[in-house]
Order: sequence, then structure tokens, then C-alpha cells
Amino acid sequence: MGPIKNHRVVVTEHGGPEVLQLAEEELPEPRAGEVRVQVLAAGVSAFDLIYRRWAHLPGSPKLPFTLGEDVVGIVDENGPGATTFEDGQMVAGGTWALGVGGGYAEYLCLPEAELVAVPGGVDPAEAVCLVVNYLTAHQHLHDIGSARSGERILVHGAAGGVGTAVLQLGKLAGLEMFGTAARDQHDLVSSLGATPIDYQTEDFVARIQALTGDGVDVVIDPIGGAKHLWRCNRALRRGGRLVWLGSAAVDKQGLRVAPLSMAMTFLLRLLPDGKRAPRCPTMAKYAQAHPNWYRTTLTELLDALATHQLEPVIAQRIPLVEAAKAHELLERGGHTGKVVLTTNAYQNA
Repeated sequence: MGPIKNHRVVVTEHGGPEVLQLAEEELPEPRAGEVRVQVLAAGVSAFDLIYRRWAHLPGSPKLPFTLGEDVVGIVDENGPGATTFEDGQMVAGGTWALGVGGGYAEYLCLPEAELVAVPGGVDPAEAVCLVVNYLTAHQHLHDIGSARSGERILVHGAAGGVGTAVLQLGKLAGLEMFGTAARDQHDLVSSLGATPIDYQTEDFVARIQALTGDGVDVVIDPIGGAKHLWRCNRALRRGGRLVWLGSAAVDKQGLRVAPLSMAMTFLLRLLPDGKRAPRCPTMAKYAQAHPNWYRTTLTELLDALATHQLEPVIAQRIPLVEAAKAHELLERGGHTGKVVLTTNAYQNA
């Protein structure tokens, strides 16, 4: 048997899922302060689709490149000076220190400061959901949205990976919750403690006013779009906070959604209506500005997973070599929860 090789999925050119190709290479060697991780599970996100489709996006790397923001794996080798983790220990972390992605691989090297120990007995596919989805949910619900026990929240895309995370964290925080979703996803939304609203057939602003009388305290919105954000603001009561964290509307409206959304949130900040639209930095920037937040919060979330306080909703576990299938699933939509890629090592974990 020859030396172990690394396999990773690369974007060979911008386009559809078919541009994702499997590459074979030598194992990466960890540098000072880095850890080589044998990946068990890697998350797939809407941002992966955006960077795969379009060139010339801010921060987009040169072709070919590897996607994937979040990984869980086993420590395979410590680089010089890396002493936090032992060989064979399971860890979770984000790949933002590498720029865009890197997680769609069997092995990769990450700074040990980006990694957190995973408690024993935890499913790596469930753990990887916490690294981006639940950290994103926590950041926007608690740290930016300042949601407090007893308040009301409206969650758009409530059946998605981040949406289900927000609902689980909101339930633990004692919030009264409402969530927009397609009709066939309402049972899931209800099971997570929220009142479902059919975004396809119902006016969510009118429905919120009918259910609450004066609106909600926080709107969590991963969709964006000027008109949509304006309506989100109307669903707020006085003192409410509109937390815009993504541009899922780009699928239907194109890349113009992001700048139009930023313009609308700027306008909303100027209105003297007693409502707020706080700025929402990316997780990487937020973690840089709050050095202890990332490791502390991810550790708390992993502990909550280990004690069954959190139960991530996984749409599908798909083999790494079928990454294109995972992208096709996200593009079709209609799935619930997070799509996770698994490596051959996952089966033996």
C-alpha cells in the first residue's frame, strides 16, 4: 500500500454543480501553530453556492479553490508549537482563517486557535452544524438582536439550517416564536416551538399583527431584498430590532440583492420609528473583534449538544465525493436543516 493521499473537492471554474471536481494530492503538512485534521464531516452552505457560481466576488480566491466553512475531524498531526490537542482527539472549527473555504477535503491544516474540542459520544455530522449555523444563530439572536426571555421573534427561513438553529436557541431562551416556511415544513417548525406562517400564501406582516396585536421584538432575516426588509420592519413593534444576516433572495433576484439590502437597512436606521436595524458583521469579523466569543460560545454549544439540549436538523449526509449532489440539493430548495458532507473516515468514527 502506498502513502496516504489527500482528496479534496475543488472548484475548477465558476458555474453549476458540475464544476466541482475531486483532486488527489499529497497530505498537507502543518506549519507552526497548526494542526492537521482528518476531516469526518464538513458543512455545506448557501455561501458555497454563491462563490461557486460567480467570479469577482469580494474575497473570492483564484481558481481552483476548495469550499467549506466548517469541519469536524480528528487531530492527525500537530505542527511545531501546537500543544493544545492530542493526536486522535476530535475537534471542530471554522476555516475562515484560510479565506474562503477549505473544508471539502479529507485532510486540512488549521491554526489550533480555530479549533475546539468535541465531547465524546457526539455525532460529528451533528457537531459540524454548530460551527457555522448555531454560532450564526447565537450571534444574531443574542449578541446582535439582544433577544430576552419573554420577547417575541419572527424567524424567516425557519426550516433551514440557520432557521432551525435559531428556533432551538430561542426555545432554550424562553422566547415566543414565529417562523415562515413552506406548508410541508410546518410540522417541523411547530415541533421546534414556533408558530408557522406560510410565506407562499400568507402575508407575514398581517399574520404577525393578527397573532400579536403590535408586532414582534426581533426579526431574524436571512433572505434580504429591499422590499422584503421594509416589510420585516413593519412586523416589528416599537423598540424592535431587525437583524439581517443573509441574502438568500439572490437565487431569484441576482447579486443586486446585497447592495439593495444594505441601502434599505441604512434607510431604516434613519427612520424615527423607535425601531433598530443593527449592523451585522460577518462571523469572522465578529470573532476577531471579540476574541473570547468564538471558543467560549462554540464550547457551550457543543456541551449543549452532548447533553441533548440541542438536536441539529440534518437534511442529508452526503459523501464528500458526491459534493455536486449536495449543491444540487441546496439549489432545488425545499429541504429542512443542514446539508453535511461526510468522508470515508466518518464511517469509522
